Amino acid sequence: MPQNHLAVSDRVGIRHFRYEDSDEFTARARESKDLHHPWLFPPVTAAAFATYAGRLIKDPAKAGFLVCERATGAIAGFININNIVEGAFLSGALGYGAFAHAAGRGLMTEGLNLVVEHAFGPLGLHRLEINVQPGNTASIALARRCGFRLEGFSPDFLFIDGAWRDHQRWAITAKS
Repeated sequence: MPQNHLAVSDRVGIRHFRYEDSDEFTARARESKDLHHPWLFPPVTAAAFATYAGRLIKDPAKAGFLVCERATGAIAGFININNIVEGAFLSGALGYGAFAHAAGRGLMTEGLNLVVEHAFGPLGLHRLEINVQPGNTASIALARRCGFRLEGFSPDFLFIDGAWRDHQRWAITAKS
């Protein structure tokens, strides 16, 4: 396993964000604006990336992972565990995005499976949740492929792109 990867699959490895990832990450985010809109808005400038990555690096209630192609090291996407709660809950909320060059190639499926294993293993979490806008069929398909189950519907759940958006709630729990 490469030194900087926390876990690997056949085609990808996951690793933590680094400030040095700014140039590649923001270039890929700019190239992927059409793919991401209207669902998510990753940072597209160095200043915005520094703030974004800083929260993922410094905040113990967050864990950020880059999904990288093993053959080239290119960043294929990102997966963040937000709102990590310890104690009796042991849970976190996932957010993720693929970059355009990697979309539709199954790399995010491999990456999300690695993050789930890492969350339930070394991080010691019991439950992960994904909140997805109902029209985001690619994100729903990814959640389904990785074994998440639909648990419910949350009206006006998150403020995205200037409005409160409804979301479906998908979750997975560690095997006991």
